[in-house]
Amino acid sequence: MKHLFDELSYSVSKITTQKYSTSFSLGILALKPSIRPAIYAIYGYVRLADEIVDSFHGYDKEKLLNRLKLETKQALHEGISLNPILQSFQETVNQFKIDKSLIDQFLHSMEMDLQKIEYDSERYEEYIFGSAEVVGLMCLQVFTDGNTQKYSELKPYAMKLGSAFQKVNFLRDLKEDYKILGRTYFPNIDMEVFDNSIKAQIENEIEIEFNEALVGIKKLPSSAMFGVYLAYKYYLSLFKKIKRKSSKNILNNRVRVPNSQKAYVAFKSYLRYKTTYL
Repeated sequence: MKHLFDELSYSVSKITTQKYSTSFSLGILALKPSIRPAIYAIYGYVRLADEIVDSFHGYDKEKLLNRLKLETKQALHEGISLNPILQSFQETVNQFKIDKSLIDQFLHSMEMDLQKIEYDSERYEEYIFGSAEVVGLMCLQVFTDGNTQKYSELKPYAMKLGSAFQKVNFLRDLKEDYKILGRTYFPNIDMEVFDNSIKAQIENEIEIEFNEALVGIKKLPSSAMFGVYLAYKYYLSLFKKIKRKSSKNILNNRVRVPNSQKAYVAFKSYLRYKTTYL
């Protein structure tokens, strides 16, 4: 009857994804059904760690994160966990032979969020690699399902897409990160003088990464292409909205894309995909 627990575990990861991210949830729905549970499992695990460092105020975050690290290691070694999110994650990691060093790097970036760090270019790249690029690589290992040649070919593009998503998140969450959590990720920038010129420099960097990532999206297996393209288009619509706002505005307000606009983006994206005009 263990299959019932496995079903429950993947369901919990799916609900977690749906609760925290409409965009990723809709993107996952556009994937081939056979790989959806694995991507839900990856996102559920990533979300759990992220919530520890971002939301569990008033608790010992370092202790909780260390516990998650230990339980992750045990689950991967033993092939089971009583934590449903960890159970679906370890099943996915072992089934698709996801590189465990990617998990270590992700948890390292989560540890960085527990510290007051002055980010220079090197540490900025280190954080983005662990917090976003490796997540894209975990998903890519599911998408390519053991095809090492395809994985190697698409790896740079997956990293660019993860990086672009994360940097858009940084701009979207600028108010909370800087004013509430006291974090400043962008290197060599004094947030007291954050202006439209600095914002434009960051946006130019993101735009380049989005353009590079699209090249790789077009090369993905058919089981994953539309789902990843849809997530890309959702984030691109958020990015375009951020670009239209002033630096002062995004410092004081969190930019959102309403569900009605997401539905329109989904419709247009589907038409482009069906006509192969990506």
